[in-house]
Amino acid sequence: MKIMKYSKVLLMMMMLLPWFTVPILGKISFKRFLPAGLFITIVVRIVNFIAKKRKWWWWYETLHPKVSGVIPFMWGPFLVGSIWILKWTYGKFFRYMILNLIVDLMLTYILVDYLTKFGIASLVRMKKIHLMYVFTVEALLLYGFQFLKEKVLVSSV
Repeated sequence: MKIMKYSKVLLMMMMLLPWFTVPILGKISFKRFLPAGLFITIVVRIVNFIAKKRKWWWWYETLHPKVSGVIPFMWGPFLVGSIWILKWTYGKFFRYMILNLIVDLMLTYILVDYLTKFGIASLVRMKKIHLMYVFTVEALLLYGFQFLKEKVLVSSV
């Protein structure tokens, strides 16, 4: 299939393109929300480790034989997207959850189908609704981390 020929290129673009938006974020926002973004990237890595063991989903394509296809997703749209979402919504929890729900719905019900079509990844033993639950827990962890970080920093100053 000709589409699969370009899957490595798509993975690379998925990882690199979000980083072109970082200068627009602003230095202050980037520094403020980067720790939470890195935290959630680590959480996603742990979840992916569990998912691989339990065969919840599978990444077929890799950038390198020893680098899972989830790595470009984690270090690209997930990390940068988390920082953007926090920049736009932090301090407004209801708005944060609504925006996350919209983004997660797009990831789950649109992007997963394209990843499958391009032979990059697919859900195996997990339904899309369960993936939404995973994304929701991750969203709560992200917001909670930022909340605690700011509470600790504010109280220590």
